[in-house]
Amino acid sequence: MFVASPVKTNSYGAGLVRFPAFPVLPRRRQHIVPLSRKVRAVISREEKTVDQEDGKNTNGSLVSNPPAFPWQRSKYTGTKTVIAVVKIRKKMREKLTERVEHQLELLMKAIGQGMLIQLVSEEIDPETGSGRKSSETPVLGLPKARNDSRYLEFTANFTVPTDFGKPGAILVTNLLSSEICLSEIIIRDGSDTILFPGNTWIHSRNDNPEGRIIFASQTWLPSETPAGIKELREKDLTSVRGNGEGERKPHERIYDYDIYNDIGDPRKKDRVRPILGVPERPYPRRCRSGRPLLSTDTPFESRGKDKDEFYVPRDEVFEDIKRDTFRAGRFKALFHNLVPSIAAALSNLDIPFTCFSDIDRLYKSDIVLRHTERKDKGLGGFIDGILNVGETLLRYDTPAVIKWDRFAWLRDNEFGRQALAGVNPVNIELLKELPIRSKLDPAIYGSPESALTEELIAHEVLHYGMTLEQAFEEKRLFLLDYHDMLLPFVDKINSIKEDPRKTYASRTIFFYSKAGALRPLAIELSLPPTPENENKFVYAHGHDATTHWIWKLAKAHVCSNDAGVHQLVNHWLRTHACMEPYIIATNRQLSSMHPVYKLLHPHMRYTLEINARARKSLINGGGIIESCFTPGKYAMELSSAAYKSMWRFDMEGLPADLVRRGMAEEDSSAECGVKLVIEDYPYAADGLLIWKAIKNLVESYVKHFYSDPDSITSDFELQAWWDEIKNKGHYDKKDEPWWPKLNTTQDLSEILTNMIWIASGQHAALNFGQYPFGGYVPNRPTLLRKLIPHENDPDYEMFMRNPQYSFLSSLPTQLQATKVMAVQETLSTHSPDEEYLIDLKENQRRWFQDEEVVKYFSKFTEELEEIEKKIDNRNKDKKLKNRTGAGMPPYELLIPTSPHGVTGRGIPNSISI
Repeated sequence: MFVASPVKTNSYGAGLVRFPAFPVLPRRRQHIVPLSRKVRAVISREEKTVDQEDGKNTNGSLVSNPPAFPWQRSKYTGTKTVIAVVKIRKKMREKLTERVEHQLELLMKAIGQGMLIQLVSEEIDPETGSGRKSSETPVLGLPKARNDSRYLEFTANFTVPTDFGKPGAILVTNLLSSEICLSEIIIRDGSDTILFPGNTWIHSRNDNPEGRIIFASQTWLPSETPAGIKELREKDLTSVRGNGEGERKPHERIYDYDIYNDIGDPRKKDRVRPILGVPERPYPRRCRSGRPLLSTDTPFESRGKDKDEFYVPRDEVFEDIKRDTFRAGRFKALFHNLVPSIAAALSNLDIPFTCFSDIDRLYKSDIVLRHTERKDKGLGGFIDGILNVGETLLRYDTPAVIKWDRFAWLRDNEFGRQALAGVNPVNIELLKELPIRSKLDPAIYGSPESALTEELIAHEVLHYGMTLEQAFEEKRLFLLDYHDMLLPFVDKINSIKEDPRKTYASRTIFFYSKAGALRPLAIELSLPPTPENENKFVYAHGHDATTHWIWKLAKAHVCSNDAGVHQLVNHWLRTHACMEPYIIATNRQLSSMHPVYKLLHPHMRYTLEINARARKSLINGGGIIESCFTPGKYAMELSSAAYKSMWRFDMEGLPADLVRRGMAEEDSSAECGVKLVIEDYPYAADGLLIWKAIKNLVESYVKHFYSDPDSITSDFELQAWWDEIKNKGHYDKKDEPWWPKLNTTQDLSEILTNMIWIASGQHAALNFGQYPFGGYVPNRPTLLRKLIPHENDPDYEMFMRNPQYSFLSSLPTQLQATKVMAVQETLSTHSPDEEYLIDLKENQRRWFQDEEVVKYFSKFTEELEEIEKKIDNRNKDKKLKNRTGAGMPPYELLIPTSPHGVTGRGIPNSISI
């Protein structure tokens, strides 16, 4: 009999040799039996023990002793070979040292020292009461050549009993010194093929001795889970929840909640910011990173060094392509800001725009650049050289809003159109009554009645040949109201000394004409009242030169407020921040086998990473948002106040939001059950098409998996998921009465449709138009540095002499403007590895072996293809004045497809930028 070297055995008696993980190499021996031979030797020896005829040994004697191992007993029924094909994704780019290490690790894999895998059956082992397990087998052999050079393939062979059952899980142990990106494992058992989707990073055993559990692509509700893998299902969920203690490490995939105590730095006086997620400042929860607290009195979390990355669970981190795209944007931002930064440093002040040519020179196309004379010597020559580089190389693409009509932004029609078809089309509401009343405390903020009186509005409406009563009856009056949201912050904002800016609380009334144009009638700009003055200023467009320029300044202040609310409330809070608790709860409470997890998984991609990056450099104290948007260092406080006063989960769905704002009426015969008040409302009209397609998909999907009327309430994972979203993720809102129940398939369908819409269509509509609309500073200034001058003000005489200069010098400085433009360009960019809603069937196909489910996703793709054609036709319809016209960019933000880059169109699956 062949005698192998002694081997370590697991509880099932399977032979196993664990070599040290790379780079520790075994000491020299006289004779080393390769691991594959050792395992084979043990199997051969055991097979000889049981491979007897009529219970006799080969010498004819009876076998009196039972087999030594539980799995060996089943050898009486025979054995079979199961093949595992392991697909691993390589890094896109490696340093020289990593390449050498990579080659050595390939060798380690070839001799069985790279990865161990173990099959777990869906069947229970009667001896252990747990899932039956195969031997723990090494992944062997040099990688096979593949058409796709990004992947490597290895194989492993298992000898298991013929009654082993169907593998339902695989235990993976990474013996290498570095992590491995496991793409998938395919098990071939005779004619059967079972897919185990990965797309996950497997940590090194050096970092964590616990292996990873990978489940088959089969979908199981908790009550339907095969007995053999039930225990593993719970164990896997327990592993991702963590214990809420300690600092998270980069290799971990632990999801937990925390408050926003990491956006300020109390060690720097000018960077102290309030904590969000406390009773006085409620906020959604973020993913916990566990960095040390700076003090025990106030739980501010350390931000670490500037180069440190914030923790996100390992599988949430950007892939190489995405990271490169993001870094390229940051690189461009650095150089876009280089020229004005140097100029500002030399002059000890930031440079305002002094003429429109200053702005034109920021763009690439059709701009005649001035020639800078060369100076060969001295600092002046050096600076001029940099400035010359800035004027010849560091150019932006021309934003869509001025690409075909440079002066469109000046017109009232365009100002109104952007309230319906711009980057922030979600605040306009139907004006239902006059006078407009504030809900703020009159003891602090003065009379609640607006200065936009009935007489004033009636006078303006007469210009369109209509009485005020007719305008209300025909639903032609609309309101953009930022008064109550901003007025409590106005004094504080106007008192900021670093990067000074000035603002008002604004209200704007629009009239929707019979010609199909939304035109501003009047603007109210308010400052906090004083004992002497209500400080409510009303502006209307006029025909004389002075009124004309004052009207421009008033519209600019409205745009500045709109830009801040868009960024901090509608974009950041209502999509990015509110989506984060859904993602954390989904990973903590729903197994990867759960149908709801599988449905939501594509819509969670990259969101935690982009949110962590935002907390590091965008919404943090001293970050881009603070330095370049109106609210300044009060930005996140304003966001928290908006969350407290207006955010409701049940109103975040598109139809409910439109009805809440009076922009649609409930109508059971209409698409999505609502009829638009303004038919030519591009965001809403296109959005309802996308919403309906998502709803159709979700309803079919939910009914497929929850056919039993009691299956929703009996699904303990699902109920724990919804409970955690309400009571942990949105802890500060947990007692609100408006939270939807989760008792029926309709309840679940509405909840999931809301989430998918927010992650896909809603975010796309609010994000990818940032540069096309905001890239031209006068169209959408993110802050203004001056109040509107009045006759007794010192600046009034300058305004009268040179109104253009007064207007331009009120805009952000060149440094502020270029910072914002660079960030907006980055945030408006689709990465080459973007995954789009229209391709969902391809992303989901690998998760499902159920052809009926695959049909749902195929039908969804077909619906989106039809929607794209419908939107294209709408953009050619000359009757729709808000999306077509001379020099007017079409409304494409909700067109499903897009190439990569800044395109102003395309709906990704998730909030990935």
